[in-house]
Order: sequence, then C-alpha cells, then structure tokens
Amino acid sequence: MMWIIVLGLVYFFAPLGILWLCFKYKSVNKAGSVLIAYVLGILMASSGLLVGEEIERLQEFMMSLCIPLAIPLLLFSNDFKKSLLLARNTFYSLVAALLALLIVIVGGYFLFGGSRVESLHKVAGLLCGVYTGGTPNLAALKMALDIDAPTYISVHTYDMLFSTLHLLFIIAVGKKMLGYVLPAFKSGLNVPVAHQIEERKELFGGILKNEYRKRLLMALGFTFVIVAIGGVLMMLVAEKSQMAVFILTITTLAIMLSFNNKVRDIPKTYDLGMYFILVFSVVVASKLNISELSNIDLTLFSYVGFAVFGSTLLHIAFSKLFHVDVDTVMVTSVSLICSPPFVPVVAGAIKNKEIVVHGITVGVIGYAIGTYLGYVMSEFLLLL
Repeated sequence: MMWIIVLGLVYFFAPLGILWLCFKYKSVNKAGSVLIAYVLGILMASSGLLVGEEIERLQEFMMSLCIPLAIPLLLFSNDFKKSLLLARNTFYSLVAALLALLIVIVGGYFLFGGSRVESLHKVAGLLCGVYTGGTPNLAALKMALDIDAPTYISVHTYDMLFSTLHLLFIIAVGKKMLGYVLPAFKSGLNVPVAHQIEERKELFGGILKNEYRKRLLMALGFTFVIVAIGGVLMMLVAEKSQMAVFILTITTLAIMLSFNNKVRDIPKTYDLGMYFILVFSVVVASKLNISELSNIDLTLFSYVGFAVFGSTLLHIAFSKLFHVDVDTVMVTSVSLICSPPFVPVVAGAIKNKEIVVHGITVGVIGYAIGTYLGYVMSEFLLLL
C-alpha cells in the first residue's frame, strides 16, 4: 500500500521537476516538457517495478482523472468565435485521414496474407476501428467480431507500442519535418502562433502565485462541475457510446463557459491544464509493457505498424493536395491514431492552444463511427 501511495505522489509531482528543469536549462526546455515526461514514463516502465493489479488500477485512475480535468482548463481561455475559422481545414484533414486509413487497411490485408491468414479480416476491422476511434471501439469490436483473446491482446499490445512511437515522433520532430511539405498554420487570432501559449518567464508559469490562486480554484470548481455532469450523462447511454458522450459533454460545456469573459480571462488556466497533461503523459508512457513484446506474431506486428505509419504517410500526402496546414494534420493524426485525450499533449508540444477543440472534435467523430466502420471493413474483406 505504501508503494502505491509513493508511486501516486511520484506521478503527480514528477512534472514539477520536469518544469523546473525546463525553466533552469535552455537545452532541456528546447526538448520540451511533454517529450521529457514521455521519456521519464518509458524509463519507469523499463525498470520492471511497475507490475501488479494495484499499480494498473492506480495508472487507470490517474489517467481517468487527469484528462477530464485538463480538457476544460485548456479550453477556457480560447476565443472560439475566431477559432471557427479553422473548421474547413479540420474537415479536409479528417477526410484525408479516413481515406488514407481505409486504403492502407485494405492494402495491408492483401500484403500480409489476406484470406490465407486466419481471422486477418477481423484484425483489419479492429485496426480500422481503433485508428478511427480508440480503445472503447477496439473493445466493442472484439465482442462484435468474436475475436479470440490471444489475437486481441496481441493487437492491443502492438497498438500501444506503435501509437506511442507515432506520438513521440509527432511531438519530437513532427512539426519540423512536416513543415517541409505542408503549409504553416494560420492563426485565427490577432497574435503570432508562437505567442498563443505564453513563454514561461516564471517558474511553473507563475501558477503558484498567490494572486492567481483564488481565480484558479474557481476555474477548478467549474471544471469539477463539468466533469460531474459529463459523468452523469455518460451513465445514461449505451456502453459503446459512453466515452464519446463524456468527452463531447465536457468539451461542449467548457466551450460554452469560454464565451463568458470572466471565465475566459481567468489567468493561467492553460498552464494548469498542461500540468495535468504532463501527469497524464508520465502515467501513460509508464504503462508500456516491454515484456509482452518478447513473443511477437510477425504478421500482426507488421500489419499494425503498417496501419499506423502507412496511413500517417498517406494522410500527409492527401493533406498536401488539400493544402491543410501542418498543425491541423498533426492533431488530426494523433486524435485518430492515439485518441482525443492526446490532442492537448500535442497542442502543448507545438504551443498552439487554438487547435485543441478541433482535434478533440475529430476524435469524438471517430469514437462515434469507429465501431461501425471497423465492422463493415471486416465483413467487406471477408467477402473478397
């Protein structure tokens, strides 16, 4: 029990150390707090100490707590009247991503054996569902397609590995590399993109100052109310729709509150939300189970990797044709490949808070259609 408490404290306070290092050393700050949080989490996972059901429950609890708290705080300070100028690019990016995924899933099915490999059409359905929606869609498709446990666990494990690699690529070098082929993001606000998220000229962004404390507590109060309402509403719908309803509810309510000037002008809400994102980043990276990769099913492993990186490359190519900007492509890709909770992670890494709501919207649409698309894809390939 004591170890669980200690681990929980490490998870929660590790970002303080990360932010201190970023504040103290320019070279560390250049790498970015989000990337460092992921590296720390992976190192913790590699230690072999994070095993057992109690630790898994703690990790799930921390993840379930951080993202619902982070999303409203990140959205409160946005001016959505001006951010709506981004909607066209977001739509084009979503269409490009879905088209790319469908082409790669079908192409991969034939490339890795097609009907000669037992249940590969079901695996195709799983991949189509999880990379349109997320883990809830993956679990729903396991039941809908009657997939055996070993296959499901293998696909889920490889998905976590490749999704993590995809995310690390996006937040570490994605902006620079994709910037060579995609147009730059054009802000809907009257300030340069680089200054939409304040540079940290004070330790921890100044969020610990007394002058901000009372108003930040008020913002946290609004956040708890929003999360509570989302939690109640998600319990009133079918299980397969619960995550979509929950995220859509807290996002919508946060946006509504952001139209109130008194809420939007609360200082440092974005910084506080990003702190929860850093906690989430450490936790989710520490869940990577290295030991499960010892006995690899080469066909499934290759198919999952092909689905992630093949669809990403094709998404970029289609986005180039549609003239979609680099920031929108990045959050769309992460929202679909990794799921909506990772959108704020990327927005923080590329210092663009305008893009958060559009990435989350893409993810919610993905949650809504992922299970249906995965089932149809499996049945379609079965007929070929």
